[in-house]
Amino acid sequence: MARRLSLKPAFFINRIINRRHLLQVPASKKINMAHHLNYNEETGKQSFFSVKEKAWHGLGQIVEQYPNSAEAIQYAGLDYEVEKRPLFTNSLNNDLADIDTGITIPKIVVPNYFATVRNDNNAVLGVAGKDYEVVQNVDAFTFFDAIVGGGDGIQYETAGALGKGERIFITAKLPGYIRVGNSDLIEKYLVRP
Repeated sequence: MARRLSLKPAFFINRIINRRHLLQVPASKKINMAHHLNYNEETGKQSFFSVKEKAWHGLGQIVEQYPNSAEAIQYAGLDYEVEKRPLFTNSLNNDLADIDTGITIPKIVVPNYFATVRNDNNAVLGVAGKDYEVVQNVDAFTFFDAIVGGGDGIQYETAGALGKGERIFITAKLPGYIRVGNSDLIEKYLVRP
C-alpha cells in the first residue's frame, strides 16, 4: 500500500514546528510565529479560512467542505476591492486643517503616484506608481479556476489576507498525486502568495 504524504504549504511550517523532534528543538524552547492575519473590525474575524484543520494559532474560519471560489473569497474575508486613488500632500509645512480657523488649506497632488485603498474600510494599503494595475482578489481566484478549468478539479483549501489586506494568499489542492519511488504519493497544490 502506498504512503500518502501531505505537503500542504500553508500548514507545512506549523507541522514541522509542532513535531519538535524533527527539528531537534528542546521542549523547553517555545517557538512563536507571528500570524499577521488581517483582522476585520466590522466582522470581528480574522481574514482567513481553512478546510477541516486549524492553522495559524487556531484563528480564522474552519469549514468542513471544500468551497468554490466565490465561497472561498467570502470565508477568507477577501470580498473587497482595491482602488487606486490620487495622492495628495499639504501645501504648508504644518497642516492647520484640524484647527477651526475657517481657512482652507490647499492640497498638492503628488504626480504619478497613487494610494491603493480598500473600498470596504478605506484602509490605505500602499503607494503605487501611475503604471501599477491593481489585481482584484476575485481575479486571483479566477486565475486559479482558469488553470484547471474550475469545477470539480480544484479544491480551495486555505486563503486569507495579511497586514491590512495588502497581501493575500491562496492554496488550492489539485486532483491526483505525484508518485515518488514505489510507495510515496505526494498531493499537488497551487499556491498564490
